[in-house]
Amino acid sequence: MTLAFGIDPGLATTGYGVVRLTDDGELVAVAYGVILTPKEESLSARLAALYDDLNKLLKKFKPETAAVEKLFFSKNITTGIAVGQARGVALLALEKAKLPIGEYTPNEVKQAVAGYGSADKRQMQEMTRALLRLDALPKPDDAADALAVAITHLNTARYDLMT
Repeated sequence: MTLAFGIDPGLATTGYGVVRLTDDGELVAVAYGVILTPKEESLSARLAALYDDLNKLLKKFKPETAAVEKLFFSKNITTGIAVGQARGVALLALEKAKLPIGEYTPNEVKQAVAGYGSADKRQMQEMTRALLRLDALPKPDDAADALAVAITHLNTARYDLMT
Protein backbone atom coordinates (compact mmCIF):
# COMPACT_ATOMS: atom_id res chain seq x y z
CA MET A 1 0.00 0.00 0.00
CA THR A 2 1.37 3.43 -0.98
CA LEU A 3 0.07 6.84 0.00
CA ALA A 4 0.78 9.74 -2.38
CA PHE A 5 0.28 13.48 -1.87
CA GLY A 6 -0.46 15.46 -5.05
CA ILE A 7 -0.19 19.25 -5.36
CA ASP A 8 -1.59 21.66 -7.93
CA PRO A 9 0.31 24.83 -6.93
CA GLY A 10 -1.05 28.36 -6.97
CA LEU A 11 -0.62 31.48 -4.89
CA ALA A 12 -4.30 32.20 -4.23
CA THR A 13 -5.40 28.55 -4.35
CA THR A 14 -3.26 25.44 -4.02
CA GLY A 15 -5.00 22.13 -4.56
CA TYR A 16 -4.00 19.01 -2.68
CA GLY A 17 -5.04 15.39 -3.04
CA VAL A 18 -4.12 12.32 -1.05
CA VAL A 19 -4.48 9.00 -2.88
CA ARG A 20 -3.78 5.47 -1.67
CA LEU A 21 -2.73 2.67 -4.00
CA THR A 22 -3.87 -0.55 -2.34
CA ASP A 23 -2.01 -3.84 -2.56
CA ASP A 24 -4.55 -5.09 -5.10
CA GLY A 25 -3.98 -2.05 -7.35
CA GLU A 26 -7.06 -0.01 -6.45
CA LEU A 27 -6.77 3.78 -6.24
CA VAL A 28 -8.60 5.30 -3.26
CA ALA A 29 -9.11 8.99 -2.50
CA VAL A 30 -8.15 9.61 1.12
CA ALA A 31 -8.64 13.39 1.16
CA TYR A 32 -8.61 16.41 -1.09
CA GLY A 33 -9.18 20.12 -0.89
CA VAL A 34 -7.55 23.50 -1.31
CA ILE A 35 -5.33 25.85 0.63
CA LEU A 36 -6.40 29.47 0.20
CA THR A 37 -4.21 32.50 0.88
CA PRO A 38 -5.79 35.92 1.49
CA LYS A 39 -5.20 38.48 -1.27
CA GLU A 40 -4.86 41.30 1.25
CA GLU A 41 -1.75 39.70 2.78
CA SER A 42 1.78 40.38 1.54
CA LEU A 43 3.38 37.93 -0.85
CA SER A 44 5.78 36.69 1.81
CA ALA A 45 2.95 36.18 4.33
CA ARG A 46 0.93 34.23 1.74
CA LEU A 47 3.89 31.99 0.89
CA ALA A 48 4.60 31.40 4.59
CA ALA A 49 0.93 30.47 5.19
CA LEU A 50 1.04 28.06 2.25
CA TYR A 51 4.19 26.44 3.65
CA ASP A 52 2.65 26.12 7.13
CA ASP A 53 -0.60 24.64 5.81
CA LEU A 54 1.23 22.13 3.60
CA ASN A 55 3.32 21.04 6.59
CA LYS A 56 0.17 20.49 8.66
CA LEU A 57 -1.33 18.34 5.91
CA LEU A 58 1.87 16.34 5.46
CA LYS A 59 2.02 15.65 9.20
CA LYS A 60 -1.65 14.68 9.26
CA PHE A 61 -1.59 12.24 6.32
CA LYS A 62 2.04 11.03 6.45
CA PRO A 63 2.37 10.25 2.73
CA GLU A 64 5.20 8.06 1.48
CA THR A 65 5.68 9.96 -1.75
CA ALA A 66 4.52 13.20 -3.38
CA ALA A 67 4.14 14.92 -6.73
CA VAL A 68 3.76 18.49 -7.94
CA GLU A 69 2.47 19.76 -11.23
CA LYS A 70 5.19 21.47 -13.26
CA LEU A 71 4.77 25.11 -14.14
CA PHE A 72 2.78 25.77 -17.27
CA PHE A 73 3.85 29.06 -18.81
CA SER A 74 0.77 31.13 -19.37
CA LYS A 75 0.39 34.34 -21.34
CA ASN A 76 0.12 36.26 -18.06
CA ILE A 77 3.71 36.43 -16.79
CA THR A 78 2.64 37.85 -13.41
CA THR A 79 0.44 34.82 -12.77
CA GLY A 80 3.22 32.51 -13.93
CA ILE A 81 5.69 34.05 -11.48
CA ALA A 82 3.23 33.76 -8.57
CA VAL A 83 2.52 30.11 -9.41
CA GLY A 84 6.26 29.48 -9.65
CA GLN A 85 6.78 30.96 -6.19
CA ALA A 86 3.99 28.80 -4.73
CA ARG A 87 5.44 25.77 -6.51
CA GLY A 88 8.84 26.50 -4.95
CA VAL A 89 7.27 26.62 -1.49
CA ALA A 90 5.50 23.30 -2.15
CA LEU A 91 8.75 21.67 -3.27
CA LEU A 92 10.50 23.03 -0.17
CA ALA A 93 7.81 21.60 2.14
CA LEU A 94 8.03 18.20 0.44
CA GLU A 95 11.83 18.18 0.54
CA LYS A 96 11.87 19.15 4.23
CA ALA A 97 9.46 16.24 4.86
CA LYS A 98 12.07 13.99 3.16
CA LEU A 99 9.60 12.70 0.59
CA PRO A 100 10.50 11.37 -2.84
CA ILE A 101 9.06 13.92 -5.30
CA GLY A 102 7.71 13.49 -8.80
CA GLU A 103 7.04 16.39 -11.15
CA TYR A 104 4.64 16.22 -14.10
CA THR A 105 3.56 18.64 -16.79
CA PRO A 106 -0.16 19.27 -17.27
CA ASN A 107 -0.01 17.27 -20.53
CA GLU A 108 1.64 14.31 -18.77
CA VAL A 109 -1.12 14.34 -16.15
CA LYS A 110 -3.82 14.52 -18.82
CA GLN A 111 -2.19 11.67 -20.76
CA ALA A 112 -1.91 9.49 -17.65
CA VAL A 113 -5.43 10.11 -16.35
CA ALA A 114 -7.59 10.68 -19.44
CA GLY A 115 -5.52 8.87 -22.05
CA TYR A 116 -4.65 11.94 -24.11
CA GLY A 117 -2.83 15.18 -23.48
CA SER A 118 -5.56 17.50 -24.73
CA ALA A 119 -8.30 16.49 -22.28
CA ASP A 120 -10.36 19.40 -20.97
CA LYS A 121 -11.19 20.17 -17.31
CA ARG A 122 -14.50 18.32 -17.37
CA GLN A 123 -12.97 15.20 -18.93
CA MET A 124 -10.19 15.24 -16.34
CA GLN A 125 -12.65 15.58 -13.47
CA GLU A 126 -14.77 12.75 -14.84
CA MET A 127 -11.80 10.41 -15.31
CA THR A 128 -10.47 11.28 -11.85
CA ARG A 129 -13.93 10.55 -10.39
CA ALA A 130 -14.09 7.23 -12.24
CA LEU A 131 -10.57 6.10 -11.33
CA LEU A 132 -11.15 6.89 -7.66
CA ARG A 133 -14.75 5.59 -7.70
CA LEU A 134 -16.10 8.83 -6.25
CA ASP A 135 -19.84 9.48 -6.14
CA ALA A 136 -19.44 13.02 -7.52
CA LEU A 137 -16.91 15.02 -9.50
CA PRO A 138 -14.10 16.20 -7.23
CA LYS A 139 -14.30 19.95 -6.70
CA PRO A 140 -12.96 22.57 -6.80
CA ASP A 141 -10.84 22.24 -9.97
CA ASP A 142 -7.58 22.72 -8.07
CA ALA A 143 -8.34 19.77 -5.78
CA ALA A 144 -9.36 17.61 -8.75
CA ASP A 145 -6.09 18.53 -10.48
CA ALA A 146 -4.11 17.60 -7.36
CA LEU A 147 -5.83 14.20 -7.21
CA ALA A 148 -4.93 13.69 -10.88
CA VAL A 149 -1.28 14.55 -10.11
CA ALA A 150 -1.25 11.96 -7.31
CA ILE A 151 -2.84 9.34 -9.61
CA THR A 152 -0.24 10.08 -12.28
CA HIS A 153 2.56 9.71 -9.76
CA LEU A 154 1.29 6.41 -8.38
CA ASN A 155 0.72 4.95 -11.84
CA THR A 156 4.11 6.16 -13.07
CA ALA A 157 5.86 4.62 -10.05
CA ARG A 158 3.95 1.37 -10.57
CA TYR A 159 4.94 1.31 -14.25
CA ASP A 160 8.58 2.09 -13.42
CA LEU A 161 8.67 -0.88 -11.04
CA MET A 162 7.43 -3.19 -13.81
CA THR A 163 10.08 -2.11 -16.34
